[in-house]
Amino acid sequence: MPVIEGDWWPIAGDPDLGEYTRDAQQPVDFAIWQAADGTWQLWSCIRQTGCGGNTRLFHRWEGRSLTDRDWEPRGIAMEADPRFGETPGGLQAPHVILADGIYHMLYGDWESICLARSRDGKDFEREVAPGGVASRFSEGRGANTRDPMALRVGDLFHIYYTAFPGDRGAVYCRTSPDLRTYGESHVVAFGGLAGTSPYSAECPHVVYRPESDAYYLFRTQRYGEDAQTTVYCSPDPMDFGVEDDRYRLGTLPIAAPEIVVHEGEWYVAALSPDLKGIRMARLEWNRR
Repeated sequence: MPVIEGDWWPIAGDPDLGEYTRDAQQPVDFAIWQAADGTWQLWSCIRQTGCGGNTRLFHRWEGRSLTDRDWEPRGIAMEADPRFGETPGGLQAPHVILADGIYHMLYGDWESICLARSRDGKDFEREVAPGGVASRFSEGRGANTRDPMALRVGDLFHIYYTAFPGDRGAVYCRTSPDLRTYGESHVVAFGGLAGTSPYSAECPHVVYRPESDAYYLFRTQRYGEDAQTTVYCSPDPMDFGVEDDRYRLGTLPIAAPEIVVHEGEWYVAALSPDLKGIRMARLEWNRR
């Protein structure tokens, strides 16, 4: 079972968005990665801003070391662009993975999953699909397909994400050989004690732990002071339990976790309980 070890330290706060700044704004779903120059990057979806539409945009921070406190704010990183079919103010949950020397950023635009790419891990450009749109795939209009993350398993990337067609939230997965073309969707986690509401399978994050030869899914149900993320452990990256809890380990009192492994050490970043920042702690593994 993953266990939070020691105290949390803050890495990002409530940013100054200039004319878009609002008292109610909140940094929520985010991504952390190391850029080509060795600095650490953090992009977060800021919601309830004054940008219009669905009120969301991406802001970024930069840290010299993963364990530094209070990374430096670097301003607004991206806004939704309707020219590419994106929903105004609809940017959600970025995720970055380095593959073949290119940084690939998967993100949501409220209705679908989109792709941007970068060579330095800082400046990203949309990878526009045929038809001139940013969208790569979706679970259908109104299902709020969002919160993507990618994990390489063998020769394929597994892209995990959530959506709620019919107001029933589930964790989905599609595979891809190149992060440009994607296979059919599969439900890999649904129901059980975590529930079936539209928000019962948010922010899916999957890691592989060699010592266990198993895959761990972190699946969030609640944000804020009463935050909850359910943890599952499975030998199969395409099955964490559908309407059963056979792979369920337990829960952690955190929301939207991002797991980082650096120099053999495990870390977890998560939202602050007041939803006004992002924090980090060390992660340990206890045998159960």
